[in-house]
Amino acid sequence: MGAMSARTPSAGTAGPAGMSPHRSGFACFVGRPNAGKSTLTNALVGQKVAITSNRPQTTRHTVRGIVHRPDAQLILVDTPGLHKPRTLLGERLNDVVRTTWAEVDVIGFCLPADQKLGPGDTFIARELAGIRKTPKVAIVTKTDLVDADQLARQLIAVDRLGQEIGLEWAEIVPVSAVGDTQVGLLADLLVPLLPEGPQLYAEGDLTDEPEQVMVAELIREAALEGVRDELPHSIAVVVEEMIPREGRPADRPLLDIHANLYIERPSQKGIIIGPKGARLKEVGMKSRHQIEGLLGTPVFLDLHVKVAKDWQRDPKQLRKLGF
Repeated sequence: MGAMSARTPSAGTAGPAGMSPHRSGFACFVGRPNAGKSTLTNALVGQKVAITSNRPQTTRHTVRGIVHRPDAQLILVDTPGLHKPRTLLGERLNDVVRTTWAEVDVIGFCLPADQKLGPGDTFIARELAGIRKTPKVAIVTKTDLVDADQLARQLIAVDRLGQEIGLEWAEIVPVSAVGDTQVGLLADLLVPLLPEGPQLYAEGDLTDEPEQVMVAELIREAALEGVRDELPHSIAVVVEEMIPREGRPADRPLLDIHANLYIERPSQKGIIIGPKGARLKEVGMKSRHQIEGLLGTPVFLDLHVKVAKDWQRDPKQLRKLGF
């Protein structure tokens, strides 16, 4: 669950005469929960690598998405939302964020256009001001949700926030990941802030997430849809095994996936399973469709709901669930 692997800056791989050198490096997106970080990561990569939900704190570990360009390779690190922790899980997620932004080349601070700046934003901005050498880009997200006047006021407020706490923005960029507005421009502004260097990932790679982790995340994303407010943070998913079905003809493969969906209390089981198992069936169908798209093969998904009592507060359970 660490952030990036350490790497030594290399001399740039300059292209033909007159061309600027190739750049490669890491940029992380930080911000309050539900600031649009994962949606923006997916929009820049051009494919889904991070799960999204209208529930805050959907992201639970760093997710790397890779943007390939002729002049650069930009590795985006989507982090959990920084928040006031109420559980041991919350404390660990905050640690993940701080570890990540200490190791990247650029930090993008996501601030939604449709929400007034609050104490949470000021808290994050103060922490960022303490990271001296790393350039910070203010990204005003969700611009599709506001009119021009509201957007102008938010851009001024973000500029003022930087001045008040002594945080110098390398850029302030308004974007809409959903409307694909200025997403390309954001990449254009992030690339010059990266160090010179060769490609760090192969051309076709869009993420370095293990398939098993991505499958678990897609199941969790489907499970998050439509559950009651008290449930989102209580759900964890572990893929126990992914094995090709034996005896299948080569042109009709089938991948068997066995996964456990963990909740914290027996009373939550009924919410997840639903009347006559209808909800769990829907979670299985939705996630299976996404998993088949990801892996490019037909899938048989076997889902079970289990109780891991108060796992968010239990160090032993957290370790077992991968945190």
